[in-house]
Parts: sequence; structure tokens; C-alpha cells
Amino acid sequence: MQAVPVNLWAILASGVVSMVLGFLWYGPLFGKTWMSLSGINPSKGDDKGMGKRYAISFVGSLVMAYVLLHSLVFASVYTETTGLAAGLMVGLWSWLGFIAPLTLGSVLWEGKSWKLWFLNNAYQLILLLIMGMILATWK
Repeated sequence: MQAVPVNLWAILASGVVSMVLGFLWYGPLFGKTWMSLSGINPSKGDDKGMGKRYAISFVGSLVMAYVLLHSLVFASVYTETTGLAAGLMVGLWSWLGFIAPLTLGSVLWEGKSWKLWFLNNAYQLILLLIMGMILATWK
């Protein structure tokens, strides 16, 4: 069995991009909308332990990038597709096959709104597409 080549810099860059995109998405771009839809009250003082939350989130992003890289390698061999097209394909299919169906539970069982689902899933889709492009092109 052959080892999958792992570009640690591309994985690290993907993790950093995740944090930057998340900051922008859930901050200046859609922060107020997200807090309103999520029932988060910023004046309540729920910001304790933010450093730990960001650190765990960053590790999660690194794991996501690592697994996405493996999916990219397998999909590239299977479809004979490389470069940006492969990265976008893997990002899209990963979102459609894993993220979108899994997060439906928040609407179906937890009573969250479809608006919140679309807001969160748009972020996840964009993130996976960007990660896919980084991982596919950074050799």
C-alpha cells in the first residue's frame, strides 16, 4: 500500500483560511444575523473560554483539511481529474454528501431555522471549496 503524500503547509494554510473565513463570515459579514438566528446574546457575556474554543476549532479545521486531502488523492485517481477542478469537485461532493445531510438534523430535530441552516451551510460549502482548491494546487 502506498502512502498518501501529505503537504503539511497546504493543510496548515487550509486551517488558517478556515479561521479567517469563519471570522469574516460570522463577524462582519453575517455575525448579527447568525447571532439572532442562533439565539446568541452578545451582551450576556458568553465569551469565556474563547481562546480554547478557537484552538479546538483550528484543530478541527486541520483534521478536516487532512481528511479532505486524502479524499482528493483518491478522487483524483478515480476520476483522473487534477488541479482546481479536482479540488472543487471534492469540496462540493464532501459538502453535499456529508455536511449538508448531517446538518439537516438541526432543522428537523432541534427546531433551528432553515435560514440558519443555509447561513451555516453556505460557509461550510465555501470553506470546503477553498480548502479543496488549496490542497489540489499546492504541491
